[in-house]
Amino acid sequence: MSSVPEVTCRPRSRRVPWFLVGLGAAGLVLAVARVAGTGGVPDAWVLAGCVLAALGVAGAYGLIVRVHADASGLAYRTLLHRRSARWEDVADVRVQVQYARHGDIHRVHVVTRGGRTWRLPLPVSSSADDRPDFDATVEALRALHRRHGSPESDHLAVLSKGTAGRGVGLPAFLCALFLAGAALAAWFVPVVAAEKLAWTSAVPCAGREAGRDEDCLTTLSAVVARTEVAQGKGQSWVYFTDGRPVDRVSVSKEGAAGFRAGDRVELTVWRGGVREVVGEHHVWREHFPAAGEVAVTAAVCVLVAGYPAALIAQRRRARRRPADELLPSPLPFAAALVGTAVWALPYCYTHPTLAPDSTGGVVWAGVGAVASVALFGWAWRATRLHTPGTDRPAPPDAGGEDVFLAARFLESTEYNPHGFGTHIVLGEDGPAVLPHSGPGRFAARPIPVERLTVTTVRRPRGGDGDTVPSGWDIAELDDDGRQVRLAAAPNDLARILRAFTADDDSTAVTAGSDG
Repeated sequence: MSSVPEVTCRPRSRRVPWFLVGLGAAGLVLAVARVAGTGGVPDAWVLAGCVLAALGVAGAYGLIVRVHADASGLAYRTLLHRRSARWEDVADVRVQVQYARHGDIHRVHVVTRGGRTWRLPLPVSSSADDRPDFDATVEALRALHRRHGSPESDHLAVLSKGTAGRGVGLPAFLCALFLAGAALAAWFVPVVAAEKLAWTSAVPCAGREAGRDEDCLTTLSAVVARTEVAQGKGQSWVYFTDGRPVDRVSVSKEGAAGFRAGDRVELTVWRGGVREVVGEHHVWREHFPAAGEVAVTAAVCVLVAGYPAALIAQRRRARRRPADELLPSPLPFAAALVGTAVWALPYCYTHPTLAPDSTGGVVWAGVGAVASVALFGWAWRATRLHTPGTDRPAPPDAGGEDVFLAARFLESTEYNPHGFGTHIVLGEDGPAVLPHSGPGRFAARPIPVERLTVTTVRRPRGGDGDTVPSGWDIAELDDDGRQVRLAAAPNDLARILRAFTADDDSTAVTAGSDG
């Protein structure tokens, strides 16, 4: 592919875009004609014409979009945008994987020397059927880049959802959104507290004040005409005879079910609304939220915002790591947030202002804060980026017995046909690949360690696939000129590689190299 003169990407079929453009033109004519015929009053035909016109715009996009690369550089155009760059100004050509409901979508990203990233409109792969053509186009673009530019990386970086090079835009937006919700809820805490205090301390109105002062309680008599119990989450209603003193009152579903036609009830009016309906056999009262409930809502928003904040911190922490290196799972931070919620939510409910009002409250808040600091310290340590390598303490000798370790070769070979292996067994009979965790060597395939040479040990990358946990390491081995990858937990991988090299002290091992 190094002799590729140029690469041009267009949509595969031009018939569909032309068909959509024709529909769009017909829809535009229909919409204009109907508006002119109805004197400017839109109707269903005008709406249909607008929908067809929007389809025409999509078709025009498909006709115009184009990506072209040759010796002079890379350029693309869309319906509203054009951009180009020389190969000398391009730092890397990468692939980004977007996870959709019905499959993964692969796109090409171009990183410039200034650090800006473009997303090319083409090529795009959304299924396994078009993946070979997508991979061939990406390799052709990288061949042109190698020939006429100077790539920063000699391997194809694949950015997936857990890699260091993913942007922080979405986590930052979610974090800001939930923090704004927390601030709004916190602002309502004193408002809700004041309203509930006013309701609980309200007294019946005096004779002259009845119906005038909204801060006192006015009691009115009424007769229930009928009730309407909503199905699902709709509103339920209680209607009154002759529409007096009010036509109807919105109540809870249980409240509406408790009243019957003909029941004589008393209505309590406060601040212009009916707050209670009291009958002989049933009572409904409007629920006034407590300040603690709103404080808990604010606390939940803060805790939820903590998870995207942890993602941002992780990616900032790994900003000097390779863009396609998989980061450790952020689940320890989620566990720390859940642990914080265990003590913080009850505390916020009982102390809406967050100020402890007793010795018990001080102890509660102090112990909880210390526990949260410890949890987040543990999460920070658990998600640290370790340096891969084989210089780990040797495990105790198993005494010649077989030891089964979870590990897998990522390429299909004669000792790992169709990627069937999930474990490697070590013992007196030599290393072998197994599709199970033992005991016994049933279906074992011996590993030809005499022809394997360890070239590097590294962290997982986005292109290594979803079957490799982010906490594992990957050893790249030379198998008689063919590169194979072996993935396992760091301690297990070190033990396996020592077994591979036990009979060959001259085997070269390079630890931590990432290319």
